[in-house]
Amino acid sequence: MFTRTHTSLLTLVAATALTTLAASAPARAEESVEYLGPVGPHHPILASVGDKRVIAYYLPDNGRCALQAIVWSQSHDDSNPERVRISLGPNQMVHIDGDPRHSLNLQCGENAKQLSVVDNTEEIAFGAAE
Repeated sequence: MFTRTHTSLLTLVAATALTTLAASAPARAEESVEYLGPVGPHHPILASVGDKRVIAYYLPDNGRCALQAIVWSQSHDDSNPERVRISLGPNQMVHIDGDPRHSLNLQCGENAKQLSVVDNTEEIAFGAAE
């Protein structure tokens, strides 16, 4: 569990990420701002995956990445964002699916020094071939 200080810090990081996203918004609404990193602790990854948008950040936690991500649909004005929280060990990866053909793959670095977007086109999720 996170302490109150961690929760406050995570709220601050999320607010900063949203402010950064809003401040650097493109001129046209259909253009999406992306920052795919790699990033260090407290810094956001901003990405599109399929028809979804993702803001992801992490805090180091004893050599692990305490990852938090907010995922929402770009195509629905009334969509509710989803929150993902997971603890990743060094070199572990989480896949955030945008749709059946698109996935954002986030990997924790050694000793939680960075979080990276990884292209793993060689891997086939759940053994399903395209």
